Amino acid sequence: MARAFEPVHLGSIEVFCRAAELRSFSAAAEALGLTPAAVSRTIARLEGRLGVRLFVRTTRSVNLTSDGELYFRESRQALEQIVEAERAITGNQSTPSGLLRVSVPTTYGHYRLLPLLPAFLARYPKVDIELDISNRNVDFIEEGYDLAIRHGQLADSQLVARTLEDARFGVFAAPAYLRASGTPRTLDELARHRCIQFILPSTGRPMAWSFRQDGADVEWPFSSGLRVGHDVLGCVNLAKAGAGLCQSYHFIVDEALRRGELVEVLQDYGGRTRPFSVLYPQNRHLSARVRAFVDFVSGAVGGRAP
Repeated sequence: MARAFEPVHLGSIEVFCRAAELRSFSAAAEALGLTPAAVSRTIARLEGRLGVRLFVRTTRSVNLTSDGELYFRESRQALEQIVEAERAITGNQSTPSGLLRVSVPTTYGHYRLLPLLPAFLARYPKVDIELDISNRNVDFIEEGYDLAIRHGQLADSQLVARTLEDARFGVFAAPAYLRASGTPRTLDELARHRCIQFILPSTGRPMAWSFRQDGADVEWPFSSGLRVGHDVLGCVNLAKAGAGLCQSYHFIVDEALRRGELVEVLQDYGGRTRPFSVLYPQNRHLSARVRAFVDFVSGAVGGRAP
């Protein structure tokens, strides 16, 4: 038989969320203009209604239980949606505000997103941003992220994708390496060169290189004695040091090309691109700050050369 719950009291949930954020009943009481005893009673009633413990209390602090962590994530999201709904119907949604949690890959973060953030924050000073700059796939619901930037095709049908750009990539090497080892002119000649290979974090498998040959997309699988895992910038820096050839996005190596640290080779087999998109859950109310961020980054990146 299903458990019969008492009516939800938003006030109790607000008290719980503030206590969870501050990890202190007394700090939550001060912030809300209540007494610590009132906060403690509210939390106790909420735990009684749910039939679970939300906090582990000690003499010095309060910490969320695993049930409390889950309830906090879901409750905070629900309260934010209520606030955004009220702004929408009262016409007060024109000023984005609040915390925006963003996940972005290392390369796109350092070479595309981070240079844009000062201008975004100057335009929207009431928005706070928390960035996860890594190559791992985050769980939007479990980890509480608002959006993520990823490359490649969208596989998760629960996410909405808005393409930021189709990023062009090519093969690059340092002039010193090419003087010592020669410049490859065809794909067959690559077998005689040291090609720096990237290991995909998601699969643990070597990543094939991609080319366009005779109007068709081709993949060049290979095995190399020089491999890099997790951080694709390691491949670029090895190439700059003269260790061999690497395949990378132009937006990563453009500055090195201008300085003469790298040279593009096999341009007759170039032209391939991969899309970078901003993703967010399709069942999540699109807040003003998320909409502002997506529109700003899309406009800024879309105005760049690929």
